[in-house]
Order: sequence, then structure tokens, then C-alpha cells
Amino acid sequence: MGDQLQKYKAVLIAAVVIMIAALFSLFVVPEDQQAVVIRGGKPVWVYNQFDPKAPYGQTGAGIHWRIPGYERVERIDKRLLSVDMQSQQVLSTDQQRLNVDAYARYRIIDPVRMVRSAGTTERVTQQLEPILSSVVRQELGTRTFSSLLTADRGKAMANIRDLLDREAREYGAQVVDVRIKRADLPEGALESAFTRMRASREEEAKTIKARGQRDAQIIRAEAEAQAARIYADAFGKDPSFYDFYRAMQSYRVSFSKDGADKTILLSPDNAYLKHFKEP
Repeated sequence: MGDQLQKYKAVLIAAVVIMIAALFSLFVVPEDQQAVVIRGGKPVWVYNQFDPKAPYGQTGAGIHWRIPGYERVERIDKRLLSVDMQSQQVLSTDQQRLNVDAYARYRIIDPVRMVRSAGTTERVTQQLEPILSSVVRQELGTRTFSSLLTADRGKAMANIRDLLDREAREYGAQVVDVRIKRADLPEGALESAFTRMRASREEEAKTIKARGQRDAQIIRAEAEAQAARIYADAFGKDPSFYDFYRAMQSYRVSFSKDGADKTILLSPDNAYLKHFKEP
């Protein structure tokens, strides 16, 4: 009886050991995670690696095996991750100090490289934060404050994303998007900036107006000169008609209604009245 109990006890212990070993050998990879199996400090393979073309549920998620004590599993988030830049001041090309706050969205696309270069996603975020700050200063430092209030802001964010993505590839990450949450002037400086912008626009308007007046005077002078040439050519063909035409113009001015209260005394044989004697 005692031998049988010892035998069953041994079998029971063996079963428990096998169950415990099986529990330590099995691990579950959910759909929103990637699992890197590390053997001897080196990543050997990946379960459920991110693949934008793979249909949902067919990328390797589920139950998998590992050798307890010899292999360990590093879990990596498959979803988009965030890196936030601490608010800092950036000097624009028009010498404006801007308070800038930005963030980036990235995901791990090469888990093996990420494990080799950083180890965890937390360290990747820590590495990308100063890089994001650097590329933001680099890009916004080449632009004016007014350009950030226009559609040019989107181009600036695209350039920042490309620069940050180039660095993120070293950590097995892909930068999907970069957004500037805030790019404002320090308190009290906004009004003075608008005043300078208004003065600049007014000065530009004055310059355009002066240029228009100059061009108008040139066009008017050229037109008057052309009219004088036409008159000279026309009247030069018949001097007597020109004399008659100029006399009629003079009569119109001298005998106009505006001069009704004036008195003009002329002798009948005055040359000024010669055209009154003509038929």
C-alpha cells in the first residue's frame, strides 16, 4: 500500500512539474503586441510582427512556445506610440522667439533592430524626444513666424516628420505623423509683432501706391506727347485751319458765361477779331 502511494505521489509530482514547465513554456501574443524571442541575449525570431499588408488576425498572434530559463520574450506594442517634445523657445528667421510644443506618432516596424539598439519601447521614446526637439528647432529656425500661420505650416511638419523618421529607422521605428500643438509668441510679444506686421504692410501699400502714381504720370505724359504730335501733324497740313481752330478756342474762353461780368474793349480793326469779318 505504501509503495503504491509513493508511486502515485511520484507520478503526481512529475505531472505537476510538467504542468508548471508547460505553463512557463507557453506564452500568449495578443493582436496588439509583437513578441521577440531572445536567446542568449540575442533576438532570434518575432511573433506577430507588424505587416501593413497582412489581414487582421493572420499575423502570428496566439499561443507560442519558448524554452524556460533559456529564452525570454520581449513584448512590443504594435499600436501607434507617442513621443512628446517639451515646450521650448525657437528663434525664427525674423528674430521672433516662439514657444513651440510638438509631438510625434510612431510605431515599431523592425522589432529585432529595436531590441538590439534600444531594448524597450520606453528607451526608444527617450531617444526620439531630444531628436524631435532638435529637428523642430532646425526646421522652424528657417521659417518666419507669419509662415506658420499659413498653409506653409503643413510643409514644415512634413519636413520634421521626414527628418525624425530618418533617425527613428535606426531604432526600428517608423514615424507616422508629427504635429505642432503650439507655436506662439511669448506673452506680451504678440501685439508688438502684429504692430510690426501692420506697419510693414502699410509701408508696402505706400510703395505700391507711389509706383502706381509714377506709372500713371509716365503714361499720361506719353499720351499727351503723342496727342501733341498728332495735333502738330494734323494742323501742319493746313496752317490757316490751325489758326482758325486756336482762335475759336480763345473766343470760347474769352466770351464764356463765366466772364459775363467782364467788359472787353477792342477796336473794330483789332487783329483778334479778324475772324468775325470773314464770310
